[in-house]
Amino acid sequence: MRQFLVSITKEDDFFIARCPELNVTSQGESLEEAEKNIKEAIELYIESFGVEDLPQKVSKPYITFVEVAHA
Repeated sequence: MRQFLVSITKEDDFFIARCPELNVTSQGESLEEAEKNIKEAIELYIESFGVEDLPQKVSKPYITFVEVAHA
C-alpha cells in the first residue's frame, strides 16, 4: 500500500484531479467522482509502469497562496 499526493480543483463544471508524483490527471463531475477516477488512473499507471523508479519517500507538500499585484 502506498499513498500519493493528489490535488483536486474545480474548473468550470468539472473537478480536475492531479497526481504530481506520477504526472497523472483525471476528472469528474463531482469531488467524489474525481477522487474515484484519479485513484483508478493511478492504479492503471502502476499496473503499466510499476513503482520501481519512484522515490520510496515522498516529501510532505507545502501549499500556500501568494498575492500578486496586477494592472
